[in-house]
Amino acid sequence: MALKQHLNDQVRFDQQVDNSLSYVLPFIEQTQPITSDTTVFEVGTAEGGVLLPFLRRGCTCVGVDLAPERIDLAKEFLAREVAAGKITLLCQNIFDENFLLRFKGAFDIIILKDVIEHVPDQAHFVPYLKNFLKPGGQIFFGFPPWYMPFGGHQQICRVKWLSVLPYYHILPRFLYKGLLKLGGEHPIVIKELMEIKDTQITIERFERIVKKSGLKVLHKQHYLINPIYKYKFGLQPRNQWQPITWLPYVRDFVTTCVYYTVG
Repeated sequence: MALKQHLNDQVRFDQQVDNSLSYVLPFIEQTQPITSDTTVFEVGTAEGGVLLPFLRRGCTCVGVDLAPERIDLAKEFLAREVAAGKITLLCQNIFDENFLLRFKGAFDIIILKDVIEHVPDQAHFVPYLKNFLKPGGQIFFGFPPWYMPFGGHQQICRVKWLSVLPYYHILPRFLYKGLLKLGGEHPIVIKELMEIKDTQITIERFERIVKKSGLKVLHKQHYLINPIYKYKFGLQPRNQWQPITWLPYVRDFVTTCVYYTVG
């Protein structure tokens, strides 16, 4: 069952902007001042909406994505900012040597909003991001823990009952894929869902990777109701009950989103 943001580029962009203005930027600002001198880098920028509130603060931004069609949309939505030289939008792999040479040590803030759960070999990827930070710089991560009810992103399914069925993404791979096929889901969606299953990330594994990378958690917020659900389902964001956040593994099943800044 496709949501309106899956079908309408403008709606998706506007939701990115509002979510960033209301939740992402204020969260980052608790540990990092955001001024006209701040440089911001977003990995997986998509249509670029997350960066617009930072641009409005006067920040200089770079957005990168591997999908050329989404970078093209970002250039349309942010045409004024591109023309003013306030943002650079690139379809490029950040592991490319010329990208590293161009942007090494360039940023105060790196943003990964709903991205890390799609990235292979996160244990290599997270420490690599440090190459792009200025001294004292910070990285923001926002993602849905794998074991939460829709941690497999099955809400993108085109078949309605598959899109609203919770937790079945944690079945063994062959059973999960078999159920999707049995339900008549589109092969392209199945491929995307299986890729997410392969790159799944839990709160516990994320925190282990951060620690092993030589980074420290500076601030975190666990949500019972993901802020993005305001746009998807009309649900108001709600912080996770604090005692639940102290229970490793249990918290993954009932926490729909986590925000972290690390540095």
